[in-house]
Amino acid sequence: MSELRLRRRILGIDLGKARVGLSVSDELGMLAHPLETIPASDNVLARIGEIVTAKDIEKVVIGLPRHMNGSMGTGAAEAVAFAEKLRARVGCEVVTWDERLTTMAANRALRESGRRAKNSRGVVDQVAAQIILQSYLDAGAGTAFPAADPTDS
Repeated sequence: MSELRLRRRILGIDLGKARVGLSVSDELGMLAHPLETIPASDNVLARIGEIVTAKDIEKVVIGLPRHMNGSMGTGAAEAVAFAEKLRARVGCEVVTWDERLTTMAANRALRESGRRAKNSRGVVDQVAAQIILQSYLDAGAGTAFPAADPTDS
């Protein structure tokens, strides 16, 4: 029987024009948790760099806002450009991940939990980042499970 392995964490990012939501995986690479919301400003890269160092992040997953038909618009181009800038700044892998409809899903989840939209502005970005990262983890891209050992029977 294989054992779960602890690993370095993964950081999820939901880029927005006003705010940037952040989430972080657990040490098993199974669950994403909201982390914080930061203002979208010139200091975003520096703050993310601080978090990568402080939380010993092994990989950053940035939401890529594709159109419903899969094509990339200006938002996706901005996410790719941001990923390139971040790659130059942090010492870990930086990838993009399809984030279609995550903000809508985050708003719905907050509404269903009884939170009013007016009081959820900062939290919705964290929840969107959590949904992006959880999608990445669920797809197995961030799995902590070791490959099956053919000698285990």
